[in-house]
Amino acid sequence: MPDVNAHSFDTIIIGAGSMGLAAGYYLARAGNRVLLLDAEDPPHAIGSHHGSTRLIRHAYGEGAAYVPLALRAQALWTELEQETGTPLFVRTGVANIGLPGDHFLDEVRRSAARYGLTLETLDGCEARNRWPAWRLCEEHIVHFEPDAGVLYCEHAVGAYRKLAVMQGATLRTSAAVLRIEWHGPDSVGVVTREGERFSAQALLVCAGKQTPTLIAPLGMALPVTRVRKSFAWFEPAPDFGPDRFPGFAMASAAGQFYGFPDLNSEGLKVGRHDGGQPVSADAELAPFGAEPTDPGDLENFVQQFLPGAGRLRTGRICEYDVTPDEHFIIDTAPGCPNVHVATGFSGHGFKFASAIGEALAERVMYGQSRADLSHFSFARFAGAASQTR
Repeated sequence: MPDVNAHSFDTIIIGAGSMGLAAGYYLARAGNRVLLLDAEDPPHAIGSHHGSTRLIRHAYGEGAAYVPLALRAQALWTELEQETGTPLFVRTGVANIGLPGDHFLDEVRRSAARYGLTLETLDGCEARNRWPAWRLCEEHIVHFEPDAGVLYCEHAVGAYRKLAVMQGATLRTSAAVLRIEWHGPDSVGVVTREGERFSAQALLVCAGKQTPTLIAPLGMALPVTRVRKSFAWFEPAPDFGPDRFPGFAMASAAGQFYGFPDLNSEGLKVGRHDGGQPVSADAELAPFGAEPTDPGDLENFVQQFLPGAGRLRTGRICEYDVTPDEHFIIDTAPGCPNVHVATGFSGHGFKFASAIGEALAERVMYGQSRADLSHFSFARFAGAASQTR
């Protein structure tokens, strides 16, 4: 007879990316029997956790409500480094750059003041003297966070995968989920594309682009748009080493850009945060260069503000899952208290994955988390009424 327990768990997690693996680790560490299902084999380049590096900022231009979560995430990344012996964080500092009156810069300053974070403010001339690679005008304002820096994203995902499995979590790769079957507040099932069925007391859905389709039958019409994005590395140059150039987030007339110093001789990495091309959940992403803006936006930005960079070396494509207000959605499905959803990270979620994973694990086990996630409630969207099943 088949072993029923082999298909029965305390918690099923659909999507073993950054959020899913972190949650899986913290659940398994607490003794929860966890099944992680992923359509690919993480870490991978199909989604939002590839590209070598991510910024971690603490004084947060997207809103002061993120700051406690960012600080908790930073502590947990340090803990993950120590537990695995894997270098995950480089303290490069992060320069937040813009012109007077920019809302993002104003919020960086306010959030730093509210939480007592170290923040240095420079004008464009002072910034050019400190970081010779920049070509800024005197009117530019730079809010510099010396304690912020860079995370190695794929290494972090791999570290959580290793620890989750070591703690007893079951990971099934190449296991795309076809549908969710909700049986009640203490029972939920999933069916994979291969026809396998698994059941659990609780379900966490953090499956990126597939989340809206999977969760819609449970009465949750998620206002999330999948957006194709591009980023690139430029040939290494002396002024872009981590001792002479910080990570950055910049609001300019041409758009919102972010970047990283030359780490491990990969070169200067630059991406555009706004813009991009909306695509359907099942569309294959066109490769870098298929859109003229792929190299064009990045090269124009570099020529204007970082002219000492070398030529564009290589470009890549990723995707954002974007909400209308660009804030996350972390909630339960309407009427399904044991179905947890984490989505809509809008291109700035990775830095929080450690803390969000911990908080999701606490919500699954205890019904609430120490971290305040009320800012990410699904109910904030006007007219986001649940469908009738």
